[in-house]
Amino acid sequence: MAKEKNPTISEEWRKGADLLRSAEVEEANANSELLLLHVLGIGKAELLRDLREPFPEGKRELWERALERKAAGEPAQYIIGEQFFYGRPFRVTPDVLIPRPETELLAEAVLAQAAGWSEAEGGGPLIVLDVGTGSGALAVTLAAERQDWGVLASDLSPAALGVARGNASLNGVEERITFFEGDLLAPFQCSAERPEGIAVDILVSNPPYIRSSDMPGLQREVRDYEPHLALDGGEDGLDPYRRMAAQLGKLPRLPRLVAWEMGAGQADDAAKLLRAVADWREIRYVKDYAGIDRHVIAVGD
Repeated sequence: MAKEKNPTISEEWRKGADLLRSAEVEEANANSELLLLHVLGIGKAELLRDLREPFPEGKRELWERALERKAAGEPAQYIIGEQFFYGRPFRVTPDVLIPRPETELLAEAVLAQAAGWSEAEGGGPLIVLDVGTGSGALAVTLAAERQDWGVLASDLSPAALGVARGNASLNGVEERITFFEGDLLAPFQCSAERPEGIAVDILVSNPPYIRSSDMPGLQREVRDYEPHLALDGGEDGLDPYRRMAAQLGKLPRLPRLVAWEMGAGQADDAAKLLRAVADWREIRYVKDYAGIDRHVIAVGD
């Protein structure tokens, strides 16, 4: 009796996509490909080259477990433990949000606005602060792109800070980022413990901005797997922005640039909060790939 042939890599790719499609996973074919590349430990070129090769049975258990997790709704980035942001690899775990493409536009806007800035007010390196750093995507990107800047990063979650520190090391900027555990701007404002505070020139933040009432209706990949601490922005989604705006006045001086990411329909309200703090030279919006006003950029003198 002839021995049954092992299925090819191409056949397993197709079977994986069919399984995910039956589980109502969006972009089933792309997710199957991503998981297959991870399980086999190869790149896209090698995958296309080896499509007719037998699927390695030693990888069967890992492959089926990855598909099972994805079919249940777990984000592929958590399964493979990685997401690229601004061309760099970032380790991601359920302790941090998965970096999104629209947040790359926030980094791009900050880099463009401050392209000619090199020194802080009164001399010394320019200091940028990433509030609610999560995976460290923004802090690491800004540190890597501008080696003349000093970078600070804060988060309320110790676990998230652990991930961010790892990503700073992964991308070779661990010596150039100082991490703080704390709530929004609290570690930097003038206080009894730190009367002088910590002055920053650029403040960038992608805080929680989902309305609490909208949380149950999020995609299951987000609702059931990503950290709610990094998603829920309160009744109208603006709680973190109100608190940051109130804390701005307690910093040693106002930043020259404040750049916030937010949800659909929140830009005008966020801009009002900033206008109540200071007379900015310019406040403008940056649209995301869907044409939504996703970022508010406030520039001082």
